[in-house]
Amino acid sequence: MEDFPPTHQALEEPNGLLAIGGDLTPERLLLAYSRGVFPWYGPQDPILWWSPNPRCTLLPAEFKASKTLRKALKNNVFYLTFNQKFAEVIRACSEPRRDSAETWIGPEMLAAYSRLHDLGHAHSIEAWRGELLVGGLYGIQMGQCFFGESMFSRESEASKVALAGLVWLARRHALTLIDCQVSSDHLLSLGAKNLSRQDFENRLARAIKDSGTGDLGSLFGVGAENFPSTSTMLSDLQAEGGKS
Repeated sequence: MEDFPPTHQALEEPNGLLAIGGDLTPERLLLAYSRGVFPWYGPQDPILWWSPNPRCTLLPAEFKASKTLRKALKNNVFYLTFNQKFAEVIRACSEPRRDSAETWIGPEMLAAYSRLHDLGHAHSIEAWRGELLVGGLYGIQMGQCFFGESMFSRESEASKVALAGLVWLARRHALTLIDCQVSSDHLLSLGAKNLSRQDFENRLARAIKDSGTGDLGSLFGVGAENFPSTSTMLSDLQAEGGKS
């Protein structure tokens, strides 16, 4: 399989465009992520591969919970599950947003990441209020890095609570990087920061070195029955220091 070009060859405008074409086989996707490259394209576009500079990254120790998020966690407004409804989460993430009628998660992407989930590489965290799925996120785990792909929220704070759950898991199991791909005010408010491409790639190389691409579910052993309450997670996050 042909490798990707060196990431320093990515365009400055549009920021990070590295390659066009190829496919979304598990092998190619895992190769891409190991290089710090990810696919992102619209419904009328060919497959586009990106390595933006800078790279938005959340270091688990630097997660910062807002006052409203801390309140939601403390009051156990939602409860979390892990890998219980991956298909529902990625479908919810693919729905058009209020500010856009289009989505970048088309049928091809849905099928590709569902396949990665079946193979143990893609994972979801679900936020529930009672029996209703109201928020969540999904992404790819490789070594000690989690590549966040997308999140959704049907109630205020639900996706943030899911992210807090990911940070809680990351701190417990030595994940060193949560890749957020492209910066936004929302992510920066939660403690994410922009790293240079080279800094990100250096950290990524260390995170995946000798770690393989194991099943995060087996590593963490977290499911619907033993994910702690969000108030417990908040206590743990605060006890561990950082900015939570």
